[in-house]
Amino acid sequence: MRNFAIIAFLLFILILDAYSTDARLQACKASGHIKGKKPPPGQCNQENDSDCCKQGEYYTTYKCSPAVSGNTKAVLTINSFEEGGDGGAPSECDNKYHSDDTPVVALSTGWYSGGSRCLKNVVISGNGRSVSAKVVDECDSTMGCDEDHDYQPPCPNNIVDASKAVWKALGVPEGDWGQLDITWSDA
Repeated sequence: MRNFAIIAFLLFILILDAYSTDARLQACKASGHIKGKKPPPGQCNQENDSDCCKQGEYYTTYKCSPAVSGNTKAVLTINSFEEGGDGGAPSECDNKYHSDDTPVVALSTGWYSGGSRCLKNVVISGNGRSVSAKVVDECDSTMGCDEDHDYQPPCPNNIVDASKAVWKALGVPEGDWGQLDITWSDA
């Protein structure tokens, strides 16, 4: 009878763990869609091969990002935080532009967490190297295809959008900049 109780308890723990894992996965479901509009002529800056919204295409939106851990998996993308760059407006955290030679990043909406990581450093690891970069902006996963977002689609929910300085520090050859599987953590 004692063995039965132990087995029942272990099954309960396994079910609880499976439910917890399932709940974490469900905690970051898509929140909706945005219907793309064709940008006005000259209004979508395609520096760094940025995408422009396409008329009638639907883009998924997220209010969340995957759970943060000591080594959170993400996709590194490239962005210019300089005035006139494909980042568009000044950075959300300090209302300033930043040099492409400074290691700065924008995080997907869930990781940006309402600005709680603003002006704090994160450590990005990829290509066998690591670099510390300052969070200065949000890569908006909830909105897009409008003037405020440079007529670009909403950001996926797992993006670390980085300046050229981050890519250089990771030792990625310039011709390979665009997307890179990385991990990141709070510094």
